[in-house]
Amino acid sequence: MDLSLKGKNAFVCGSTQGIGLASAKILAERGATITLIARNKGLLASLVSSLKGGGHDYICADFNDPDSLRKNVKDYLVNKKIIHILINNSGGPPGGPLIDAKEEEFIIAYNRHLICNQILAQAVVSGMKSAGWGRIINIISTSVKQVIPGLGVSNATRGAVGNWAKTLAIELGEFGITVNNILPGFTNTKRITDLANVRAQENNMTDLEIFNRWIKTIPLGRLAEPEETASAVAFLASESASYINGTDIPVDGARVSA
Repeated sequence: MDLSLKGKNAFVCGSTQGIGLASAKILAERGATITLIARNKGLLASLVSSLKGGGHDYICADFNDPDSLRKNVKDYLVNKKIIHILINNSGGPPGGPLIDAKEEEFIIAYNRHLICNQILAQAVVSGMKSAGWGRIINIISTSVKQVIPGLGVSNATRGAVGNWAKTLAIELGEFGITVNNILPGFTNTKRITDLANVRAQENNMTDLEIFNRWIKTIPLGRLAEPEETASAVAFLASESASYINGTDIPVDGARVSA
């Protein structure tokens, strides 16, 4: 099985923590040259030097500001560097019932996920086409298959990104570019800790009680670690996954029944 990524350049978004950082690390370990993309410049500068191998870099960009992201990525690619692998990943919107969501919440969420994904894909696809090889991998959510109560805006946004990705997979397949989605379940990240804290306050429970409630819904009986999801990302980025295209792959311990 060919899992090497030697000679490949990768953009990894949301890569200063959680699944994004774990993905950057494993791609670097397998030989890829990584460009971290996130908004904390100090943390980016610190983390880029910790990646295995050399030649890694970063772009400081805020996904709440698509125009700024577009400009920063365009400036970075001015030397025509080919990006072979794009990992789209960004933090999800706050929770809450869909019917109570304000219009601004949808605009922020769609900008951060769908619009920024589109900007990044448009920036790198021409290079992928010229190379005859490319991977676009989107870290989304199991809500693409089964909506999650209390995450109304997120459910709506993630579903849109899922259909965006499937459409791209059809359009770009002939150029040797695959587009796939990773759907993380309950994963040991800051995002899940924050959600547990909100749920605990809503239900007059402790965070631990919320975590235990969630764990009971997972057949494997535990949360995922970011590195476990990152391993799936790295596989989809490899040559061995060359015929996997347009798929939604849950990494959730079999929690989702759909």
